[in-house]
Amino acid sequence: MLRNLKDLFDNLAASLSAPAGAQLPAEQAHTLQLSTAVLLVEVMRAEPDLKDSERDAVITALRRKFDLSDDELDRLMELAHETARTAYDYQRFTGLMNERFTQAQKISVVEAMWEVAFADHHLDANEHHVISKVAGLLHVTHGEYIAAKLHAQAAAQD
Repeated sequence: MLRNLKDLFDNLAASLSAPAGAQLPAEQAHTLQLSTAVLLVEVMRAEPDLKDSERDAVITALRRKFDLSDDELDRLMELAHETARTAYDYQRFTGLMNERFTQAQKISVVEAMWEVAFADHHLDANEHHVISKVAGLLHVTHGEYIAAKLHAQAAAQD
């Protein structure tokens, strides 16, 4: 299992640095899944203490966005944590999203990031910073950014 996980991680890490046109469609799908997962994990990691409610929000968002089995979701979460630990910027994750996602899909990613941030009913300044930075890299307008925030905030209060 560990060998397969390492191989998968190595392949996905290579995919993130390869030009979009050089990837096969399945590789692009995996890269988009990993990129989305990493951004959600980054919000979760923005606070010093990891909370189960935020981890659950990441899993819920990934399950909603991608048709993954529980095993695939577990592997994606492991890869996302490992990739987030070694990432030095967000552009490697947002670049392919800008090429492949519609504006609505990019807004949906930002909204999912807000959902993770609000999962513990406390918005940390570091979480806010991460989401703001990513929204800018995804070319989400300020109005779309605020609407996503308000929608996620209202959902968290229910």
